[in-house]
Amino acid sequence: MKIAITGSSGLIGSALVPALRNDGHTVLRLVRREPAGADEARWNPARRELDPAVLADVDAVVNLAGVGIGDKRWTADRKREVLDSRVDATTTVSEALAAARPRTRALLSASAIGWYGDTGDTAVDESAPSGAGFLADVCRQWEASTAAAEQAGIRVAHLRTGLVCGRGGLLGKLVPLTKLGVMGPLGSGRQYWSWISLTDEIDAIRHVLAQDTIAGPVNLTGPDPVTNRDFTRVLGRVLHRPTVLPVPRIALRLVVGEFADEGIIAGQRVLPTVLQDSGYRFRHDTAEKALRWATGRDH
Repeated sequence: MKIAITGSSGLIGSALVPALRNDGHTVLRLVRREPAGADEARWNPARRELDPAVLADVDAVVNLAGVGIGDKRWTADRKREVLDSRVDATTTVSEALAAARPRTRALLSASAIGWYGDTGDTAVDESAPSGAGFLADVCRQWEASTAAAEQAGIRVAHLRTGLVCGRGGLLGKLVPLTKLGVMGPLGSGRQYWSWISLTDEIDAIRHVLAQDTIAGPVNLTGPDPVTNRDFTRVLGRVLHRPTVLPVPRIALRLVVGEFADEGIIAGQRVLPTVLQDSGYRFRHDTAEKALRWATGRDH
């Protein structure tokens, strides 16, 4: 297949591109700068500019574009940037796909488990309704931005990703603190964290690409979500460091602002029902396996 990818330089995209090429697919990277070769094409999502002709011979698009949710403090301007970067990118791709001839087979568009809001101890799957809060609102508008592609008859899958365990993202901030011995449960530690290894994230995307029957929401999370307290304890065990110093909510808010409430303290106990029902088998089916792989301690 020929597959176009947005957000190809991020944590997920930078791992997905070589994986797809190793599978024998042709990958077209959509970039905002001047293209550096035939495997790149220019677009401008902020101005909703993407020539449909660029996608005329593409079989699928994997849309991963959007600024980092927890990279900066949540000011009003930053929250607008988080929302707009996702809605603009997804709308741009969706409308270009709908206008392209011939129409492409599939659009796999990033979303997040923030869709569900804080679920407490309740386990939820793709059938659960959207929750409350800024992130849930972002996810609702993000997913709604694929409307043009869906109305054109294109298969659309919404990839609701959890905490990706790889060398970057939130884990990239937690590992150094754990190595310094200053890590512990965040807030109460009772909130559920739904994790997935970067390996399984990439393999799950490949799986969804290959399964023509998968459409709608797909939770990209491991099969065994754990509490933050247990996640932190496992990370400490993997790195052979103590994790006994709790980090109070007020301290988290001082460091990362409002993001602490929805991105760290709120919990989602999310199950990957669609993935598992479609036959996907996880390489890393426990948090410990995922963290050992992510930290290079799996040997």
